[in-house]
Amino acid sequence: MVIKMNEISTVGIGHRAGSPGFVQLVFVDINGVPKGMEIPGDRYEDALTEGIAFDGSSISGFQRIEDSDLVLKPDPATYTEVPWEGIARVYGYIYKDGSPYGADPRGVLREAIERLEKEGFRAYIGPEPEFYLFKKNGSWELQIPDSGGYFDLVTLDRARTLRREIALYMPSFGLVPEVLHHEVGKSQHEIDFRYDDALKTADNVVSFKYIVKAVAEMRGLYATFMPKPIHGFPGNGMHLHISLWRDGENAFIGEDGLSETALHFIAGILKHAKALAAVTNPTVNSYKRLVPGYEAPVYISWGYRNRSTLIRVPAFWGNGARIEYRCPDPSANPYLAFAAVLMAGLDGIKRRLEPEAYTEANVYEMSSEERARLGIGTLPGSLGEALDELKRDRVVREALGGAYGNFVEYKEREWEDYLEYLASRDIPMETKKVTEWELERYFHV
Repeated sequence: MVIKMNEISTVGIGHRAGSPGFVQLVFVDINGVPKGMEIPGDRYEDALTEGIAFDGSSISGFQRIEDSDLVLKPDPATYTEVPWEGIARVYGYIYKDGSPYGADPRGVLREAIERLEKEGFRAYIGPEPEFYLFKKNGSWELQIPDSGGYFDLVTLDRARTLRREIALYMPSFGLVPEVLHHEVGKSQHEIDFRYDDALKTADNVVSFKYIVKAVAEMRGLYATFMPKPIHGFPGNGMHLHISLWRDGENAFIGEDGLSETALHFIAGILKHAKALAAVTNPTVNSYKRLVPGYEAPVYISWGYRNRSTLIRVPAFWGNGARIEYRCPDPSANPYLAFAAVLMAGLDGIKRRLEPEAYTEANVYEMSSEERARLGIGTLPGSLGEALDELKRDRVVREALGGAYGNFVEYKEREWEDYLEYLASRDIPMETKKVTEWELERYFHV
């Protein structure tokens, strides 16, 4: 399988001894793509107090050109040094006219966390972002470099040393690697890292993708988190393991399984699952992954240990009690996705919703009549459908705060561009094949 790309971004690998001479100030756009600027190290204190101004009109999903002045202020708790580049890196919050900027994704998540805290909860999330590795050659063709399979340890998995190198760099960014393994697809990989509070985990997702891409580049490879880079191969998911804590104790622990709080939280996510898809699976390509026949769930259901359901309850009790939300993919903006999922779950808690569509059977093997009897619905089949669901869902709209309007406007334009591409090439809208349009737009996710 060969994928042709027009251009590949490079990552510098030079190292300078001593304190970093430059600090990289990082934020993400509406798509979750890292953006930022570098300042000399001696300007860092000024940045902390005054911030650094930039043009928001050139950032996807931010300000219009007639009112574009924004200011980025670093969050000193996120300061870290990049081992292979000799620079420092720090995340921040965006401000406009002295106040938090409503469309700042990191700020949106901060607001959601504050709403949770008012209810006495603290959220912890553990993500599982998957990625593919491709080999570059001089003509910029990308070829799969190994033919290993799930959990392979033999020489078929030629990327095992690269996974180890990624894991060794992760602690420098505050990530604790826990499990490294080959995934189901040829040249598909996963490195799980320890859960943390929701904001730190969202930062960690951005950092992890940065590390993976940089190390792959150093080794002459290219890493992509695109949800479905190759038709017929498993897609890249980002399962989310979620728990809420209250007064230092896991609020999901029940006397015999999950607590009522956990069940209400599950019910909230199931209730809003169709609208959530627009945020947790926000690209045209996301819906090439969400198809029957692979591990990606398409049916709105839940169960214990059941990997065919949308929400799975892993077989861990005590402080390990949690849920696994299985449809998100790593093209999602983690700040917006976490905010939306947490607010959907909180809605279930506040309204004391009861989870429906429970099953321990393989949902993919059920008839449509049996799924209907159990109340099992289906996730949207396209980005266009998901956006329609989002516009009808007040809870998820409000979870996105000031980013909602920008997000919908940007994503509707993305959907329209895709439809125009299909029409220009007489490709049916329902195609599940991965198009050149998607590869050009999403391969760098």
